[in-house]
Amino acid sequence: MDGAIFDQLGRVSTATLATQLYKRGIRQPFLVGLSPVGDGFRGFVGEAFTMRFIPSREDIDPMGDPYRTGNVLQWEAVESVGPRQVLVVDSRNDTSAASAGDMLLTRAMKRGAAGFVTDGAFRDGAAIAALGFPAYARATTATTRPAAFHVADLNVPIACADVAVYPGDILVGDRDGVIVVPRSLAAGIAQPSVEQERLEAWLHQRVRDGEPLWGTYPPSAETLKAYEAWQSAD
Repeated sequence: MDGAIFDQLGRVSTATLATQLYKRGIRQPFLVGLSPVGDGFRGFVGEAFTMRFIPSREDIDPMGDPYRTGNVLQWEAVESVGPRQVLVVDSRNDTSAASAGDMLLTRAMKRGAAGFVTDGAFRDGAAIAALGFPAYARATTATTRPAAFHVADLNVPIACADVAVYPGDILVGDRDGVIVVPRSLAAGIAQPSVEQERLEAWLHQRVRDGEPLWGTYPPSAETLKAYEAWQSAD
């Protein structure tokens, strides 16, 4: 995807993107309940590289080193993710064990990944926060992933926080959380999102100056005419 589109999507908020997607019929693209781990980053934009968890089972996932039991897809994912990609984990909203810890997130960061998102939990929360790497989760836990989860698939359609995520979809994160932009819609909403934020910054200043909501937000035809005049003079 054109880097200019990534740049535009990275300049706007998840709230703005949600509005633009709603106008195009996408009702709920936000990963509700996920929060950034730490405050050392502003946000991210990346293409989805998906990972799907299922519950572990004792005959398939015995106690011990996962290298010896053969379930190494998690390592394969981290060693395959590339620049402008974000690892997205379907943990079934289950926080009973970690989706990853600081070792895997550090490696993903070193490979140039844009971020790491799970609807489950991370372990090593303090260490992840210190990385300054975009990471979003529902919770923090000390329990290791093999105690509860088997990595079943990579780069297949998943649900993350009950939102459908397809490989290659565009995820955008900010301090509020993460939103999923269907790849087919990304180019079409990038510039309108930038324009929406410019308009809303102007409208917000009018509200701060004492203007009532009626006719200001949403803007009436008269207000839009005043905005266009302001743009022309700017």
